[in-house]
Amino acid sequence: MKNNKFVTTMTVIALTLLSTPVLAQSVDEKVNALFSSATGWFVSFIFSPFPGTSFPWIVAWLVVAATVFTVYFALIQFRAFPHSISLVKGDYSDPNDAGEVSHFQALATALSGTVGLGNIAGVAVAVGIGGPGATFWMILAGLMGMASKFTECTLGVKYRNEYDDGTVSGGPMYYLTKGFGERGLPGGKFLAVLFSVFCILGAFGGGNMFQANQAHQQISGIVGGYPGWITGVIFAIVVFAVIVGGLQSIAKVTEKVVPFMGVMYVATALVILLVNFDKIGWAFGQIFEGAFTGLGVAGGMVGALIQGFKRAAFSNEAGVGSAAIAHSAVRTKEPITEGFVSLLEPFIDTVVICTMTALVIIITGQLTIDPATGHYITEGGRIVTATGASGVGLTSAAFESAFSWFPYVLAIAVVLFAFSTMISWSYYGLKAWTFLFGEGKGKEITFKVIFCIFVVIGAAANLGPVIDFSDAAIFAMAVVNIIGLYCLMPVVKRELESYLARLKSGEIKKYR
Repeated sequence: MKNNKFVTTMTVIALTLLSTPVLAQSVDEKVNALFSSATGWFVSFIFSPFPGTSFPWIVAWLVVAATVFTVYFALIQFRAFPHSISLVKGDYSDPNDAGEVSHFQALATALSGTVGLGNIAGVAVAVGIGGPGATFWMILAGLMGMASKFTECTLGVKYRNEYDDGTVSGGPMYYLTKGFGERGLPGGKFLAVLFSVFCILGAFGGGNMFQANQAHQQISGIVGGYPGWITGVIFAIVVFAVIVGGLQSIAKVTEKVVPFMGVMYVATALVILLVNFDKIGWAFGQIFEGAFTGLGVAGGMVGALIQGFKRAAFSNEAGVGSAAIAHSAVRTKEPITEGFVSLLEPFIDTVVICTMTALVIIITGQLTIDPATGHYITEGGRIVTATGASGVGLTSAAFESAFSWFPYVLAIAVVLFAFSTMISWSYYGLKAWTFLFGEGKGKEITFKVIFCIFVVIGAAANLGPVIDFSDAAIFAMAVVNIIGLYCLMPVVKRELESYLARLKSGEIKKYR
């Protein structure tokens, strides 16, 4: 009863503020100013480039880690790929194992958190600035990122908490605490708390407000302008209806939504590619040539490399630690199996979906080179900038060039991507919340209500610095998480060698 009163009160307050234009604008401006002055240094630090370059150090942090794990585990992403498919199909799944969801549901939930607007708008920005060659480096970084996902998700399952009611809690918070304690390493608890704080901030902002805001922009652009809080309330109601049921409810939705939206988006792109089949060879030629020569790109090969690596890192979140929270809930007694399953995530997100977006943009000829500056520009003469302002518009124009009604399909994809990202990040934030404040229904419902209020705020407001800060928080998670991965990767190697030996001997058998 108390929870219902709290929900009603907070909703009325939010709607009152946001439905009053002058007041909403005033609040928006004040929050912008407050966050900009208080957190600008943090945002600048996280995304700052190396001196004399435009390469953000946080991207290098993620790419170097992915390279280390790829070498350390001897190209595990390629060796284990066929077995990963078998695990997702359920061939080795024991229904009596502890956990809440199947391998496929865990993968779908994690994918719904990473497959989002970055696959649509972000790729357009990368190709617009870095040229077609950025696609090559994006694919390479995605392939290497598979090893990072393998490492963090194996640890997530190994050190998770299993409760009497059948629920589980896992992720970097738990393997930083328990794993460091097991190995006698100091600082695990401090790192776990720091990670949890960053995760909650990232969940409210980049995993919630940004998604709601961009979804509203896409919808209002098609049906006509209307107040953002209307979109926010609708999204909040639907999101709350899903997340109030816990992870199993989220998994039931994502296992249907993620395949549908992924197939719909890829199928739409395939139609365009088939219509322009004669240009596919030329497009790949542009990708390979641009990757090593920087054809028509200000900054040359380095510019293409930076944009490709940046897009892969920002899209699949390999090394950030967020996906390990979802994968930790899988039904299994073998931690390494979920490591195998999780390595499919960057492949689907980056190598497949992001590449499809890039190919459509390249083949439909939406970008031309400005001879005066060497920059790629859109057909309208606009230079594509790192802000991503023209990202969705560029992708939409590429789809529309084939069929006039394709932007409507894209709009549906944007809404589904935003929705799925929000429900997944609600779970990530919730697990970080309960790690800090303890388990319990009351504490969980409090977080879920606050999360849904931020959905309304995100759709109605234009809180630029707030979103920037939350994005920085998400990548600050990677700083903490990767420190833990370096310290605990010997544990993963022991798990891997033990599992492969038992699989080879026949001790581990298929259940169907």
